[in-house]
Amino acid sequence: MTKENRKRIIAVDYGTKRIGLAKTDPLQLFAQPVGTFSEEALFRAIKEISGLDGIGRILIGYPLNADGSHNRMTDIVDAFAARVHNEFPDIPLELVNEHGSSRSAGQILINSGLSRKKRHEKGRLDSASACVLLQAHLDKSH
Repeated sequence: MTKENRKRIIAVDYGTKRIGLAKTDPLQLFAQPVGTFSEEALFRAIKEISGLDGIGRILIGYPLNADGSHNRMTDIVDAFAARVHNEFPDIPLELVNEHGSSRSAGQILINSGLSRKKRHEKGRLDSASACVLLQAHLDKSH
């Protein structure tokens, strides 16, 4: 595996209140949650990951409707993705359809045995959704 391939891939689940972040392990086999952030704190977290491990790609969940059409949130994510690209121009950025990722993440949290109270803690679903996006990408790639 080349040094380029060992860089982390990160995934962002953008929300108007909170933004979930996940990253790969060094071998790019598994997604792991990083946390939930405000937009400003997210950029700091990405810079920190980039400085420690390097980032080979940024995935951003793209909120398309079930039929593939755009909606109000799609426009908001487009603007956010432009800011990410401006801040990290040397890191490839990819928009990935996030349809159903929150539902899948919610089911994973239920199946994990977490209490209802723990499952509904602020941000837990957001970072889990970012993990679902990232793991789906990894599964397609391997």
